[in-house]
Amino acid sequence: MTQSQGDNESKAENEKKPRLKPAKDDVFELGRIVVHGGDGAEGGISGQAISQSIVTADDVRKTNRDTLDDALSVVPGVSTANTGGSRNERLIYVRGYDRFQVPLYIDGIRVYLPADNRLDYGRFLTPDLSEIQVQKGYASVLNGPGGMGGAINLVTRKPTKEFEGEIQNGIDVGNTGNLAAYTGVGSVGTRQENFYLQAAGAYRKSDGWFLSRNFEPTAVEDGGRRDFSDFKDWRINLKAGYTPNATDEYVISYTRQAGEKNAPYGVNDPIRRSPTPPKLPNGLTYQRDWRWPAWNLSSLAFYSHTQIGDDSYIKTKAYYNTFYNLLSAYDDSNFNSQAQSRAFNSYYDDNAYGFSVEGGTDLIPMNSLKTAVHYRRDNHTNWDHNQPDVSSFVDPKQTKLEDTWSLALEDTFHATDTIDFVGGVSYDQNKLLRAEKYDSGTKKIFEYPLGGSDAVNWQAAAIYRPTDTAEFHASVSSRTRFPTLFERYSTRFGDALPNPDLKPERATNFELGWSDTVFNDAHVGAAVFYSNVQNVIQSIGVGNSKVQNQNVGDGHYYGFEIVGEWDVLPELSIGANYTYLKRQLVDPVRENLQPVGTPLHNAYLYANWQPYENFTVSPGLQLSSSRWSTDRLENSFFETSGFALANLDFQYDFSDRVTANFGVRNLFDTNYELADGFPEPGRTFFLTTRVLF
Repeated sequence: MTQSQGDNESKAENEKKPRLKPAKDDVFELGRIVVHGGDGAEGGISGQAISQSIVTADDVRKTNRDTLDDALSVVPGVSTANTGGSRNERLIYVRGYDRFQVPLYIDGIRVYLPADNRLDYGRFLTPDLSEIQVQKGYASVLNGPGGMGGAINLVTRKPTKEFEGEIQNGIDVGNTGNLAAYTGVGSVGTRQENFYLQAAGAYRKSDGWFLSRNFEPTAVEDGGRRDFSDFKDWRINLKAGYTPNATDEYVISYTRQAGEKNAPYGVNDPIRRSPTPPKLPNGLTYQRDWRWPAWNLSSLAFYSHTQIGDDSYIKTKAYYNTFYNLLSAYDDSNFNSQAQSRAFNSYYDDNAYGFSVEGGTDLIPMNSLKTAVHYRRDNHTNWDHNQPDVSSFVDPKQTKLEDTWSLALEDTFHATDTIDFVGGVSYDQNKLLRAEKYDSGTKKIFEYPLGGSDAVNWQAAAIYRPTDTAEFHASVSSRTRFPTLFERYSTRFGDALPNPDLKPERATNFELGWSDTVFNDAHVGAAVFYSNVQNVIQSIGVGNSKVQNQNVGDGHYYGFEIVGEWDVLPELSIGANYTYLKRQLVDPVRENLQPVGTPLHNAYLYANWQPYENFTVSPGLQLSSSRWSTDRLENSFFETSGFALANLDFQYDFSDRVTANFGVRNLFDTNYELADGFPEPGRTFFLTTRVLF
């Protein structure tokens, strides 16, 4: 389904295409992130890439993977997970690196939550995108700070015709025959000689999904529709572009997404069924009663690309982002009162503004030189309203301000027509300007100690292309990640002590890779990787039932990926990818520390069979070995079993403009978990119709 190791464009379902092609016309090129500096003065992405996988819009629609975590779950080197606990957020790991270490971008502008960056990847919809870029290990310094373990970029669309539009409608049906989710997608646009306009959006709503019939009910969960699994998300993107000539482009883009969700309980631990429940035995605690009435993002951005002569260019981005979040805690599992001391409304109201400027030139023969500067200011404002039902007092707003700078230089030496050498270096700086905290005891706001961090990053790669289809590459990348405000200052509702002196984490990633098309109809690739992670930020016990984030850990991540796709017959292709990932974490305090969220073995096998010109059958098998999960204080670890999920997808083309996709996920209704006590959906049927006009 997806491609990797230099295969930059997916094979469309009903036609044979060359394996190495530039991006499709509907991809918003200015929103793509840089792979490496050897792409010429125009700054595009070459047919070959260093450890990049692309998930296309066709991939998403055909397999009904409408959220980001689901869409990336079958990408080699990527695993998806669930935090469990009271937050119940969807996670993505890229070769073992988590959401703090792998930046997420929308059209090349980072989505960053300045308080804690605890992104819930289940809130990001995919059906309205043109593609998803996933970079593993080696992420260019030109993209800005934070690319310690790779990068994920959601790329929107732009119009390709004088007038065009699209409508998609889809439903998910659980194993009981009841509706599990509805998804709607729409877009309209025009492309004229010197300008284009685009409006696109996606909407997804669920009253709750359905557990496997093999799930055994507990005192907390009786099966069927998963309690408190309902959600609603939507996103719009508006775009206006000016194209005065064949090379230059100037774009204003606005993206807004909004969501609300509940969080299912763990099925094994007790819950409060009244505001004053009975006291539990020592060692047991009640689960938190949390929900999120608002999880909203927006971004207003300007993009430009200006060609300077035949050999040079300059690209800019400027943006203003917002994030509004409301977390509500209730007295009990009825979610109808907030009178107890544990009940509150916690508000985040954040904004960020910044810019980046990138320039490049090929003035020197055999050499491409690029440089970039990035600046971002994050403003985090938070306040709490404790016991809203009985108290009118609202905590005063507290503000935290920080600046982040990055200066980067990357050079590609085209040694021959088939060999490139790439070297990059950057200097990143983070400075905390304000860090306020309200003390409920003294009724005053005090200032945490301020400070900052800086780091020098570097990377190098060699790319050898002996033929039009073959590539060998070797790379090393040493990058850092600054700690979040949460890691430095959060008390975790009384469970933790602040540590403003946290240092950045650093990772050095090594990789050897190869890809080729053999026998003219089989594409294969492989990569071997090793990562050395230092100053890992980990939560450790410091006495009195308290924990603190400290730079006490080191890690070693290593493994390999294998990918392949073969056109066995004109009407039949088969493919597979496999990832072996071993993570070793060293903590001088906790000898039993386990790497959570990532299985040792991950594989995906699939086929596309076209028995008739307008009908395609696509079976798939997703395999995963066991993995570790942990409690909210990271003291106890639980191993969940491996699983195999069979999927079956069908596509029927009524015409070039009308298509229906239908099928079933988790065909055999397997009961499985990504986090201990948090079962995943059972058998789910889907139907999606798409109309182009």
